[in-house]
Formats: sequence, C-alpha cells, structure tokens
Amino acid sequence: MDFISGRNEDKTEMLRTIGAASIESLLCAIPKSLRSFSIEIPEALSAIDLERETKRIAASNADFDRWACYLGAGVYDHFVHPATESLAHRSEFITAYTPYQGEASQGALQAIYEYQSLICELTAMDCSNASMYDGASALAEAAVLALRGTERKKILLSAAVHPDSRAVLKTYLSFFDAEVVEVPVTGCVTDLGRLESLADEKTAAIIFQQPNFFGAIEEAGLISEAAHRPGALLIASVNPVSLGVLAPPGEYGADIAVGDGQPLGNRVAFGGPHFGFFAVRDSFLRKMPGRIAGMTVDHEGRRAFVLTLQAREQHIRREKATSNICTNHALGALKGAIQLCLLGKEGLKRLSLLNVHKAHQVYRRLLKIKGVFPVGTHPFFNEFVLEIKKDPAALHKKMAAQRIIGPLALGPLDASRRGQYLFAVTEKRTEEELSRLVRSLEDA
Repeated sequence: MDFISGRNEDKTEMLRTIGAASIESLLCAIPKSLRSFSIEIPEALSAIDLERETKRIAASNADFDRWACYLGAGVYDHFVHPATESLAHRSEFITAYTPYQGEASQGALQAIYEYQSLICELTAMDCSNASMYDGASALAEAAVLALRGTERKKILLSAAVHPDSRAVLKTYLSFFDAEVVEVPVTGCVTDLGRLESLADEKTAAIIFQQPNFFGAIEEAGLISEAAHRPGALLIASVNPVSLGVLAPPGEYGADIAVGDGQPLGNRVAFGGPHFGFFAVRDSFLRKMPGRIAGMTVDHEGRRAFVLTLQAREQHIRREKATSNICTNHALGALKGAIQLCLLGKEGLKRLSLLNVHKAHQVYRRLLKIKGVFPVGTHPFFNEFVLEIKKDPAALHKKMAAQRIIGPLALGPLDASRRGQYLFAVTEKRTEEELSRLVRSLEDA
C-alpha cells in the first residue's frame, strides 16, 4: 500500500498523548541556528507526470538495452532466459526467507538440493553447500577451511586472482594467525616458477583463478601439482560459464572449488546481489561453511528433504561452528539452477563456445588497429588485455559517444599496467556492436 501521511487530527492526538504542546516543543533542545533552514520541496506531480519524469531521468543511464557493454572483471552481461526469472519470481520462492522448519519447507529445500547437485556436476566435485553471499566471500571461506583443515598457516595467493577477492580474503584472514603470500604474474598468468619455489610444508593452500582476472587460462594441472607436492590444498576460483569448455576443478585435483554465480541467470543489477558457490571433496564435507540440504525418507518411506550437517553457530555450539555465515543467497542460487537446467550440457557448451568465438574474433580485429598491442600470448576465454596508446578518460569519452560501456582501465588498479585495458565479450554482443567497438577504437 502506498504511504499515507497522518492527518492533522492524528498529529494533535499523538501530541496530546505524549504531553507535548506542539512539534516545535519537541525540538527545543536543538539550537535555533541549526534549525533555521528550509527544504524546498516542489509541488506534487500527478501520477502520469511523475511516470514521465522518472522515465526521463532513467533515460540518462547507460543501460544494457541501448548500450553495448564490454566491462566484465567478475560481473558480465549474459543473456538471462525469461523462464529463469519467471520461475524464480513465483511467490513460493520470492517470499521465502530461509528453511528453518524443514518439514514445512519441502519445496525450498528441494530447490536447494537440486542446486547443490548441479554445482557438483558442473565442478566435478563431491559436495556443495546451499550457496554463499558471493564469489569473494566464498574464496575467503575456502582459505579459512584450508587453514583449519591442514593446521598450517601460509596461503599462496596468485596475483592474477580478482583484486577485490584478494582484498576480501586478506580482511578475513587478518583475524587469523595466517600469512598470505602473493605470487607474482608474468604477462597475464601466474608465475609458475615463483609459485613452485614458494610452496613448502608450511603452505596450507594455493589459490588461483580460472580463467584469471585478466581472462587468461592458467596451467591448472601444473598449479595442482605444485600444491599437492608439499601436501597443500588447491583452491580454484572458477567462472561457471567457462566450464562448458574448460576442465572442471575436480578433474585437475582441486580440493575446493568456489566462484561467483552471477553469470548463471543473474542480471548485473548494479553489481548485486548475486550468489557464490562452494564445493569440496568428500573429506572436507564436515568442515564446509554454510548449510547443506540433504535427501532422506520420512517415517512412511516417502522422499523428504532436510537441512543436514549444519555447521553454523546458530545450530551448534559456537566453538564447534566452522563459519558465521548466517544465510545464503538462495534466490540467486535458484536462478543459477534454473538457468543450468534450461541450458543443459550441450547448451552450456554452446554458450561457452559463443563467448570464446566472439571474444577471439574481435581481439584479432582490434589488434589490426595502429596503436593497439597484445599483452602476453596466453589463451583466454571471453576476456583479454590490450595495451592502447590513449588516455583512459579520452578513450572512455570516445566510447561513450558511441554508446559503449568499457573497457576497464587497469592502470588505477596496478600502476605497472598503465595503458592496459581489459575487454569482456559475451554471447550478447552482436556483429553490429562488435564492429562499432572496432570503429570507435580506430577513431580514438
């Protein structure tokens, strides 16, 4: 219901009830010098004029309907199937908060169980929890699990992991007796030689991203060997869409697989909320944060769903809890599950290949432009880095004139990458939009 302000009679009655003569008398403790201002509120608009005005203001936004987006860096402009939002916005899902009373929440619990099953199949891991807040917090929780699971204190973190995720992880671990060592990048991938020299018997885990922040594909098998040789765990942060063509974490020996689920059925939405996924090998099932939905049978032999192995401080003794994660992004996770079901195995593969094809196509075209140079020669998925001899402000102004969002200037994130730009290309980019990007960069 729309807000309806109180009538004068209501205000008079409230003042009489609390024993105040006027609203002014309630403000007597505030100096008059601090109250001598006026708020210029315009005259009220009719409903139709208000709608026109809000649409006029909204039209000044660079929305994805009229603009082509080449910004990525963790959040991507992917196609969201209409059925995904239609199903996820059913009242049974969109009004449900959390299934504390399992016997009364069978539908919600089944949806979570199906989501967990899909994440396990996608990542080739044994167990998944019900979801996390986002990919960054999932990565940080994975590091905490590794510290506790190995009783070691050193984390090797690739500098090719998303800078925001690295910052979140360091914030988490600042409360632990732990050492975080960043492994440098060569070109656009993790320096394997440096990684192998740093990995020792004190290392709890090696953390890397696949594809990494720069879009490049890491040598996952070699990183896995570097982790397991001294008995450390391997934590892989992966783009779920890339798993349509790249080997899943379970196949190259990852002990923990995490990532941000935004590319699966969740719109960019100004950066969130989305959801994070978290999957592990069997041996770490009881150390996993968050909640897990399980399947069982009731006393009449009927299939039933329950919350099981709950490791949150709200369910068990605080000193036994593995995490203080107090909820999950189940609605975002539900969208991810629906999108995966709609795509199927072949659909996910085709989606991944579309991203690869379009990104590589425009990459080759951009390299033909004078003043544009490659950064490294590593294979990439749907993001790539180029060096461009152009001031970032001037370049973005030129792009904006052609209704183009991006690319991301890397200089503000890392001074050594001044003049480098990160481009993201998804299946939504049309031939006309790709050509417009090429023309804009040629003009710039």
